[in-house]
Amino acid sequence: MAHSPSRVFAAVSPSAGDVYRDENESVFNRGRKQAPLHTQSNARVVQMTGCAELSCPPDRATVTISVKNSKEHVNDTNSVTRRLEYILQTARQHDVKEENITVTKHLQREEELFHMRAEVLVVFSDFEKMQQARSVLIEKLDKSVCVGDPYYSHSAESLNLLRRRVCLEAVDNARLKASEACCILGQALGRPLLVREEESREWTSGQHEVTDSPPTLHQKTGVTLVSTSSRVFVAFELRPKDSNRRK
Repeated sequence: MAHSPSRVFAAVSPSAGDVYRDENESVFNRGRKQAPLHTQSNARVVQMTGCAELSCPPDRATVTISVKNSKEHVNDTNSVTRRLEYILQTARQHDVKEENITVTKHLQREEELFHMRAEVLVVFSDFEKMQQARSVLIEKLDKSVCVGDPYYSHSAESLNLLRRRVCLEAVDNARLKASEACCILGQALGRPLLVREEESREWTSGQHEVTDSPPTLHQKTGVTLVSTSSRVFVAFELRPKDSNRRK
């Protein structure tokens, strides 16, 4: 999973007595009034806004393989069945599980001919084995079999992991900034008092740009990245540096 550069913004603020607030806080709130952080009157607080952005490449490739044949007698369509069995065997030999294989069959009669068509939808999680399986099918089967280009996509599991990672990285960015700010101010960073995700965005983008050169295989098959960003607001307790020494 590829990391894109993190974007980090800070807002340091004080409470009644000892609080620090960035004059640009309205930039982060984008005109929205922040809910007040309720603390004790003598509490000292440092507040930070942390941002992160991550990207994730596809983790699934779907290949459609179709077989068709036309015969005068319905029993003669067994050649489609034999090719279909070879396709399924090839998919299994390249570690594709049964739940990732979908088979659809269609038999139609037009005048004196029987038209048999079968379509196999195979979802690969290993792109190298996907290319190997496609090569085997293209090499071994005749023109009655059409092996489509792979279509790349993201599984729900990979997207959920991406969303969690970007939120945690934004929180970690806020913590790091708060820690560095405390060092500059001669203070110590205390326990977190509040963590709130204020914004979460997600978008897709291609890995290639439009050029005059012939498209590559990935360009023709539409490989895309999914990117997500997160902005969080975190408040920490602010402690004097010597407080730990008294304990």
